[in-house]
Amino acid sequence: RRELAQRWGMGAQVVIGGGAGDNAAGAVALGAVHAGDAFVSLGTSGVLWCTTAGFAPNTEGAVHAFCHAVPETWHQMGVLLNAASCLAWWAGLTGVSEATLLDEVDVDATTSVCFAPYLSGERTPHNDAAVRGGFLGLDAAHTRADMTLAVLEGVAYAMRDAQQALAAAGTHLTEADLLGGGARSPLWCQLMADVLDLSLHAVTQSEIGCAVGAARLAAMAVLGGGPDAVAQIATRPARLASYTPRPEAVARHASRHITWQSLYPLSHDFQRHSVRASPPGRSG
Repeated sequence: RRELAQRWGMGAQVVIGGGAGDNAAGAVALGAVHAGDAFVSLGTSGVLWCTTAGFAPNTEGAVHAFCHAVPETWHQMGVLLNAASCLAWWAGLTGVSEATLLDEVDVDATTSVCFAPYLSGERTPHNDAAVRGGFLGLDAAHTRADMTLAVLEGVAYAMRDAQQALAAAGTHLTEADLLGGGARSPLWCQLMADVLDLSLHAVTQSEIGCAVGAARLAAMAVLGGGPDAVAQIATRPARLASYTPRPEAVARHASRHITWQSLYPLSHDFQRHSVRASPPGRSG
């Protein structure tokens, strides 16, 4: 509309570029535009993303499969409805900062407490909006640090569930970049690398990746939006740190993840019975 272009100080020939969802924009910011490129997002929710050459769904495992924001490219995505939001919730409950909680935890510590991170339900692989989370295995000797570690592990194990759902659709990752506020914690990044048995890389501008990706899409549109524009604009950011899975920790978490997986059916059944037992007008 000419009047809007004039109001906003634009020229007569305004280029309109196609947009993207937040994760697809984040992928463009990370240069994850080729088959096999992957990232782990630890934002309010969590995402395990892999760019694919074609449509590769796994509907039973609630794996998202959509067109990418760049031409002739697809992606798979495992989605956690709760990721860094779990740590924020725990910080609010304990009355201390997230940084204080993280400082109390040793990445090589162990705890018998387990945390189901389903504070707002879960997507991949359960597709269950009604399930809710909780701690299990508490005793009087457990500390705040034990419970913080359980929160971090619970999110990491949920991401491992998503990784297994992607594997069931034929996607096997070897490395991934990191995105989101949770990636600021070296401890959580190392824990995630050990749990996923995956090399992970912290990169520049990871906290504003979606905005950077949107700006890059606009730049691609100005350049015509073809393969040359993608190659020129969707470059990889500089890496700040890399986290390599450690064999002993990988084995320990693989075993603990199997135990942790029993929490979902317990949480699902508890919530179902709790709702049934609620008085009229109240939810469980």
